[in-house]
Amino acid sequence: MRNQAPLKSFALTTLILSVLLGGCSTTATDITEGLSASEIYVLAKEYLDDESYTLAIEYYEILESRYPFGVYATQAQLDVAYAYYKYDEPESAIAAADRFIKLQPRHPAVDYAYYLKGLINFGLPESIIDKIHQRSVADYDQKRMRQSYQDFEVLVNRFPDSEYAPDAIKRMVFLRNQLASSEVKVAEFYLGRKAWVAAANRASQVLKQYQGSDSIKRALQIQLLAYQQLGLQKLEQDARRILVLNYGEAAADVSLDAEQS
Repeated sequence: MRNQAPLKSFALTTLILSVLLGGCSTTATDITEGLSASEIYVLAKEYLDDESYTLAIEYYEILESRYPFGVYATQAQLDVAYAYYKYDEPESAIAAADRFIKLQPRHPAVDYAYYLKGLINFGLPESIIDKIHQRSVADYDQKRMRQSYQDFEVLVNRFPDSEYAPDAIKRMVFLRNQLASSEVKVAEFYLGRKAWVAAANRASQVLKQYQGSDSIKRALQIQLLAYQQLGLQKLEQDARRILVLNYGEAAADVSLDAEQS
């Protein structure tokens, strides 16, 4: 995360004195009363670094409301998006990142805002089921994966020289493979239910949309099996020929009996 150069911090002393003077009813508003934008920013940043995300968010929002213009307010707009992200509030984090992009389209850190959006959608929350059973990312919501891919794609296309572009590209490759795997899982489901047309169509989507992914071989095998059952000999032969050409004879040695055993 990009930040302004570290400031000479008096934040801890200020906080302690304010609490002592104000008593138990002291609020963030009380503590920041009379402080400059830079001083409030220091407090917020220290809370962020200490992983006290709710307090960091509160101080960033006070800063922006009290000093809406200037470098510290601008930085707070970006930092609060990161704080929401770390606090596991993805909707608020994305809204904050989008707001930064809208308000600061030419800011030097706008590439990071796009990268952060990709990370937010890439980071999928764990459920109790996930803690008991390790699940593939392909089992998650495809819509969220696609959105993450699109966020990273915007970053790479608009800011190819960004320091975040190499990592974004790696994540895009991973997401593409996961999306293809997810489609194959659906095709497998249809194959198991003897819904031959649906299985073949779903496999075709993988071949059209995810060329070069890890799932191409299996998609061709599903096509071959489905076309066998449908009696579409020409399409079956085409699928077999492509399998043999790209993956060898053994790849085309599949049967529905073996699938169901």
